[in-house]
Amino acid sequence: MTERWDRDRVLALAPDAPSARAAQALASDRAWLTAGGRSGDGVLWGECRGSAVAPYRTVLDLSGPAYRCSCPSRKFPCKHALALLLRWAEGSVKDDDAGPPGWAATWLAARQAATGARGDGTPRARGVPGGRPAGSARRAQQRETRVASGLAELDRWLCDQARQGLAASQQAGYRHWDDIAGRMVDAQAPGLAERLRALASVPYSGAGWDGRLLEEYALLHLLAVAYRRQAELPPPLRATVRSRIGFSLRQADVLACGTPVRDHWQVLARRDLEQDRIRTRRTWLRGRATARDALVLSFAPVGRALDESLTVGTDADADLVFYPGAVPLRAVLLARHDTAGGVPPAGGTIAGLLACWAAALAADPWLDTWPTVLDVIPVRAPVRAVCDADGDAVPLHPDAGRCWTLFALSGGHLVTVAGEWTPRGLWPLTAWDEARRAVRL
Repeated sequence: MTERWDRDRVLALAPDAPSARAAQALASDRAWLTAGGRSGDGVLWGECRGSAVAPYRTVLDLSGPAYRCSCPSRKFPCKHALALLLRWAEGSVKDDDAGPPGWAATWLAARQAATGARGDGTPRARGVPGGRPAGSARRAQQRETRVASGLAELDRWLCDQARQGLAASQQAGYRHWDDIAGRMVDAQAPGLAERLRALASVPYSGAGWDGRLLEEYALLHLLAVAYRRQAELPPPLRATVRSRIGFSLRQADVLACGTPVRDHWQVLARRDLEQDRIRTRRTWLRGRATARDALVLSFAPVGRALDESLTVGTDADADLVFYPGAVPLRAVLLARHDTAGGVPPAGGTIAGLLACWAAALAADPWLDTWPTVLDVIPVRAPVRAVCDADGDAVPLHPDAGRCWTLFALSGGHLVTVAGEWTPRGLWPLTAWDEARRAVRL
């Protein structure tokens, strides 16, 4: 018996926003001449009115999922497949004991014959072990070759930096890192390129810059070695290594393969960043029952609105699906059931924060941000910092600003603060006032 999907999961498969909108318009009764399915077999089929004389015939195998439609669209899945899925998700497609019509049965039989040797429901494409079409497999292998070559070049560059000495970095200028970053872009390793470009500011970041730069060089070398030996790594760590290099997963693939985690998620904090005319919103959540942290990302070009559906200070009863990784933080919102005003989260201690940070780094050495909620008192001397009731203290991030709002809310007393912990200090993002209201900092 195939579990019925919800609307959000279906729309997550859409290749673009226009396809999602068109599918919703087509999900009405008047658009479909026939529609049926067999929930036990996980198959759907239907005929949809279109611009052609003959209706468009659509058939789906939910185990993949896989789709076949007679329409001329080059988008995959097409709007007809998405619309049929929407109708099924809404309960408008009934089980048909007679089974699929001949045109649908032919495709389903061919797909079943192509599945086979794997035994896991994954179709095996003709002539390609593993099920990828020949062209896709060839492109994937070409990219692996380019990345391996780029990482070998990066390793030689890192050796040169160590041989020349770090002092030369202060006279090198931005182009010193931009050139090697550009070569990583050519090698199809955008994650490495972004990390290299970020190094340009390190030699001018004040005392201790040389130690930070050497640390970043060591982490880049470790990433290159990990990629070369990825076959020896456990799957979660391998997924982390590939993600850091720039191999991305489609959101639809994450939703299709991951296990949903339902909880009342506290919306703790959010931070907006801008890079290369793309705005990114980082929203941090914590499950009340699971105590699990989650990061939901949304993107928009400059001038366009970012997702506002997760409001800081509220609770969201929702299903999240996490991206694979050694420390799985990033998640996709699969379905949302309810929203309510949340009570302030429980604050922790600085010792607890550092213990969690150490454990996370042991699993993912390239981690540079960690969510935290602390009960602390902000202080300004001798440096801007926060200290807890045990007397432990950590500095505030030097780029976090003067944080006047945080100092005003505290008034010299303990205040609950949510933010991002980084190797350079705490970046406070939210605090809760005496009326237990969330205040964005």
